[in-house]
Amino acid sequence: MRWGSVMLRILLALAGIGVLVGIGGFMSLGAFPPPAPTVPVHKDLPPDRFVHS
Repeated sequence: MRWGSVMLRILLALAGIGVLVGIGGFMSLGAFPPPAPTVPVHKDLPPDRFVHS
């Protein structure tokens, strides 16, 4: 086996890994966001509780 074909296989493997990592990072950044879960809002708190004055 020649060194050229070995180097080509290594480069192809690295390129494939890079593509997979890129796709995974793209999806984890919110390219396809899942539906947001509905969070119950606490109605018993007064509206000025979080106002710092």
